[in-house]
Amino acid sequence: MSRPIAELHCRVQGTGPAVVLLHPAGLDHTAMAGVAAALAASPVKRRVVSVDLRGHGLSPDAAAGTSMADHADDVNALIGRHCEGAAVVLGVSFGGMVAQELALRHPASVAGLLLCGCGATFADEFRPALRQRGLDAERNGMAAVVDTTLDRWFTPAARSGPLADAVRDRLLRDKPANWSATWQTIATHDALPRLGAVRVPTAVVAGEHDAATPAAASRQLAAAISAARWICIPGAPHMMQLECGDAFNAQVLAFLASRAAGAGRGAAGVAP
Repeated sequence: MSRPIAELHCRVQGTGPAVVLLHPAGLDHTAMAGVAAALAASPVKRRVVSVDLRGHGLSPDAAAGTSMADHADDVNALIGRHCEGAAVVLGVSFGGMVAQELALRHPASVAGLLLCGCGATFADEFRPALRQRGLDAERNGMAAVVDTTLDRWFTPAARSGPLADAVRDRLLRDKPANWSATWQTIATHDALPRLGAVRVPTAVVAGEHDAATPAAASRQLAAAISAARWICIPGAPHMMQLECGDAFNAQVLAFLASRAAGAGRGAAGVAP
């Protein structure tokens, strides 16, 4: 059963067709600031909505049992408040999983998808390990999970640099209960059987050195959506929008340009 919709905190910049940015687990809208800045600097006017998902940043806490559908419903309500019509939705990692569920539950709100550093499902034998990432923080605090998280998210070259340090600081400020609730939600993610219904233009963006989402998982996601294409950013890790921001932003802008050029061709939304 769905929980009451949470009124999410967000930062809104500009006017025009909307692009909604959804961040990874444990972070907040500032993790997408480089993307938002690139969109703001583009000559094409857009309304950029950078979101704090439930349990993150300045948005309400995430209770135990919060589902992926709850997160999708939250974002759908936010689009209704801040966007004029459907939005292109860009999600990284957990944000990309929420974006998949949003497109399935609320197709009229989604004009396009950029699904980055995420897959469509998990092998059942891996789900307990995902839950354990949350439980470890509840039992021992965020410091117990930060190092392994950063190892998954950044290349060794960036692991001891300022980008990883900023992410470390953000994670250490998280409430363990919110982190845990998010990982319990991630452990339930299984959009794969339903993704054939998605018809909006989609880019699935992978990082060449993503230690958290193998290339096979992102390729599986792209293959499940008929309107999707798979893109791999050379040298990029899981936090591709941070460590390889210029290359990542170039792919985002190229996708938006191609979508604008193809507007009016083909169906959008979810097939009946």
